[in-house]
Amino acid sequence: MPLVVKDYVWEETDTMVWITVPLKGVKSNRVDITSCKNYLKVSYPPYIFECLLFAPVDSAKGSAQIGNGAVTFKLYKEEPVLWKTLQHPDSVNKEIMKLKREEAHEEIKNRLEEQTKQNAETKREHEKLAISEMMKLEEQERTRISNIKESERQKATEDLERWKEEQRLLAEKEKERMLEAQREQVEAEKERDREERRKQRKARSANIFEKQGKDGKAPPRENGKIIVNHTPRAFPTPVRESQTEQEEEWLRKQAEAKRSIELSLDADLKEEEKNPQWLLDKGNSFFASGDYKSAINAYTHAIRMTPKLPSLYSNRAACHLKIRNFFKCIEDCSKAMDLLFPAVPQNASSRCKALVRRGTAFCELELYVEGLRDYEAALKIDPDNKALATDAERMRQIIQATD
Repeated sequence: MPLVVKDYVWEETDTMVWITVPLKGVKSNRVDITSCKNYLKVSYPPYIFECLLFAPVDSAKGSAQIGNGAVTFKLYKEEPVLWKTLQHPDSVNKEIMKLKREEAHEEIKNRLEEQTKQNAETKREHEKLAISEMMKLEEQERTRISNIKESERQKATEDLERWKEEQRLLAEKEKERMLEAQREQVEAEKERDREERRKQRKARSANIFEKQGKDGKAPPRENGKIIVNHTPRAFPTPVRESQTEQEEEWLRKQAEAKRSIELSLDADLKEEEKNPQWLLDKGNSFFASGDYKSAINAYTHAIRMTPKLPSLYSNRAACHLKIRNFFKCIEDCSKAMDLLFPAVPQNASSRCKALVRRGTAFCELELYVEGLRDYEAALKIDPDNKALATDAERMRQIIQATD
């Protein structure tokens, strides 16, 4: 027996009604919609939404849109008046509801038949218009051929005039080339004269310095020493490229997380079970072998001991994604992103993984707008990742098709 949806939302004005029915994680291709002037039905097994409207609406103007995990109806009232309630009082009567279902199916059947007739009439009109357009195209083709012949004649005349102009320009360029060659020859002779004079001056200067050296009037310079101090850096990036305040805050958070590991725990636990790093490695081992539930238990135990290590939440989110616990995956990824603040180059890879996992969970829930937002944020961190770019483009196409 189908489950009746009661958590719908509706709004109204004097002339319009909006109704939003949640799909509860069901894929949009499994949704069946029935709509007429006073009856609505949305069937997506195992759920069903059925509504006998308070007053008639214009079924020709209304619309239904599926997207972001819901079906949204946009209806136009036949009479401008406030309903104050969506359901008709007779909706509790099963016999009346049965009758309204049959009337709705009959109305839809008549509407389809009328649409078929209208399409046939439109097709005949289009055929007549196509013949008329074909005749116009033939006339345009004859005119085009005539214009081409005239254009070719004009082009031949223009080519002849252009060739004459090119020959004149070539003659002028040759004349300028010969004058430039003469100028270069004169400049080369002047340069040789200047070089000869420089050599003579250099020879005279060498004789003067040689004499000074022999007389001892030009003593040699004393040796010097230069000391350069370097600022120690906790990160390998230069100061001019790093964000010092953010990096220092990140180091403080990491140190605080490590200090919390040293807190005493339950005395009944084994020594290795008190070590979050051992539990992290154990969870990774379970994940690699496909035992995702055991991995979740290991990560959860480690989080109880040190709740400020972002890798524990990010890895547990990956496990939830594998077993399709999408809401828990989104929650863990969001917690990991909070702990990965501030954003510095040293945690860029971890932020990218958390964003991709959360975006994938959103897409599995058909929340493509939220998923695309996380993928675009991940692409800003890793712009050269072609797989991420391809998945983001696929989401944009899905969103556009839905709209």
